[in-house]
Amino acid sequence: MDWLAPIDAYCERTGPDYWSEPVNALTNLAFLIAALIMARRLRGPGMAMGRALAGVLFVIGIGSWLFHTHANGLTSLMDVLPILGFILLYVFAATRDFLGARPWVAGLATLAFLPYAALTVPVFSMVPGLGSSAGYAPVPLLIAIYALILRHRDPATARGLAIGAGVLVVSLTFRTLDQPLCEVFPLGTHPMWHILNAVMLGWMIEVWRRHRERTAP
Repeated sequence: MDWLAPIDAYCERTGPDYWSEPVNALTNLAFLIAALIMARRLRGPGMAMGRALAGVLFVIGIGSWLFHTHANGLTSLMDVLPILGFILLYVFAATRDFLGARPWVAGLATLAFLPYAALTVPVFSMVPGLGSSAGYAPVPLLIAIYALILRHRDPATARGLAIGAGVLVVSLTFRTLDQPLCEVFPLGTHPMWHILNAVMLGWMIEVWRRHRERTAP
């Protein structure tokens, strides 16, 4: 595989040049803004996990910027790996802090995400029109499962997670529609994936922060 071969995966891209996806590139600022806003809200003791999540959110914006300016296999990894890192870190935090599990149990739950994704992504891939968004579809489902588990134990956190799952579904819809609507909307809908995803990830950190604030000794 040629890791530096150009990739043309989105409607807005017109060629291999740096600014062939200007809106897709610039909307990555939403991730940086969300990360900085949350970093300011996570000051004080007991917020180390939240600050780590905000740091990864910032890196997501950088990785996505690199991919939408230098679209190739290498920058594709830089785009995807920070997102996976955020998911794994949040699964650990949610299992430990929302469910009250011991750290080693939370670690096992985090590792379990990988076989969970391996099993569910092929199922979502069978959904007509979902395309490459099938790789992300297991995430709102998992968030909804956590919300369901917490609905009686911690209704406020459950509502927050359910909102996050809903925003992610809308965000994934925009990501999925990028290519099908390309002929009628040449700019594409991928920029809304960035904006809504930044809002959603920032909100998920806020859900954790509020829970921590309510429950910390």
